[in-house]
Amino acid sequence: MTSKPYLTGHYTPVADEVTATELTVEGALPPELTGRLIRNGHNPKPGITPTHWFKGSGMVHGIRLREGRAEWYRNRWVHTPALDGAPYMTEQGPDLTASTAGTHVIEHAGRLLALCEANLPFELTPELETVGAYDFGGRLRSAMTAHPKEDPQTGELHFFSSSPFPPYLIHHVASADGQVLDSQEVPGATAALKHDFALTEHHVVFLEGSVTFDPSEHSGIPYGWSDAQPSRIGVLPRGAGGAGRVRWYEIGQGFAMHLANAYEDARGRIVIEGPSVGRDGWRRSWNWWVGAPDRGAEPTSGSRGRRWTVDPATGRTGEEESDDLTVEFPTINEAFTGREHRYQYALAFPDDRGVGRHTLVKYDRVTGERRLRPFGAGQLPSEAVFVPAAGATEEDAGYLLTVVGDLDAGASRLLVLDAGDPALAPVATVHLPRRVPAMIHGSWIPDAALTGPGQRAGR
Repeated sequence: MTSKPYLTGHYTPVADEVTATELTVEGALPPELTGRLIRNGHNPKPGITPTHWFKGSGMVHGIRLREGRAEWYRNRWVHTPALDGAPYMTEQGPDLTASTAGTHVIEHAGRLLALCEANLPFELTPELETVGAYDFGGRLRSAMTAHPKEDPQTGELHFFSSSPFPPYLIHHVASADGQVLDSQEVPGATAALKHDFALTEHHVVFLEGSVTFDPSEHSGIPYGWSDAQPSRIGVLPRGAGGAGRVRWYEIGQGFAMHLANAYEDARGRIVIEGPSVGRDGWRRSWNWWVGAPDRGAEPTSGSRGRRWTVDPATGRTGEEESDDLTVEFPTINEAFTGREHRYQYALAFPDDRGVGRHTLVKYDRVTGERRLRPFGAGQLPSEAVFVPAAGATEEDAGYLLTVVGDLDAGASRLLVLDAGDPALAPVATVHLPRRVPAMIHGSWIPDAALTGPGQRAGR
């Protein structure tokens, strides 16, 4: 039996693709929840043991809701060349289509895209079948981050390509209708790992932490912690030629895998928030990801909420720990992307600081209050996806969607929680036909979004 943690427990892959219709619902699904919750994660084929959690082939799981009904659940592998064993490196160089496509799934301009940061995105149909690699009509000739950001005001999609070899960082912008408008190499970037980034109203913000290219790492993901790698924040003005005016600001050692948001405050300072780890936390997490000894029980170890502040006028930076829980997968109401938000959500993992079970956390950044919704033994919730209520005027007026795996029951369910108070009884529960493995990221995609140039017939 394998000892790889990412193939056991909540992370045990499923061996097949299924479709189930007319799912059982407890409570009442709000009628505005008409669309699809699609989640993505690593699910290698039976008999395959990847050398790193992130090397497992991608599988998407979808739940179709419409006008108070749960019409279907289905799961599908993303059928890329890598699923059938094609190597990423060839004699001609990297094959950007040889992707796991297993980190995230988004919608932009009517297209569903499964993402992995080392490769091109893969387009899916609304029924989750694979269409193929998508390169924005030939305009994208590099990899695409798994964490693009859509500006809620303009509809523009910002994303980047990061590489351990020059060019280290390229910033891209696509229009609301899916046309690549601009691609700029970012001066001063290094081989440091860049997994996520942030937008503000006037800037694009990159974090380079203390994790950088390590040629001695043989897991297939060639990165490692380096005390010699400076941690920095890069601030790039949005708009044509902005990359040439990027400024880099040094901060303390650490690494942030995911960012909650960034914004410009009333004094013109740039504020960035998200969980961060230090050297020991990174190494424990890495050991979990590769299945090495001296690892924690979870894929995140010692990841604490953090806030960085950059003052472009003075060049000063500041940082502080914003919370003492071990948290990851921060989310917000995405209508506030790039603008100051009040509420933030995250998953808290069991640790030695008072949280004994997996817990959904809601933060109020104005009052400092945090509300906890702990889950039962053997239960693991997914990243909380915010969906606004119909006619909402308050930032937290809406729902949190989370898929909860239950090891003891060998089953999973979708919870629809009141985002105003996630500790309340669920608004609705959808019982899924199988245990859904722990995924990484996902999106709520309303039917109205599937009306752009990439629209394909779907039910």
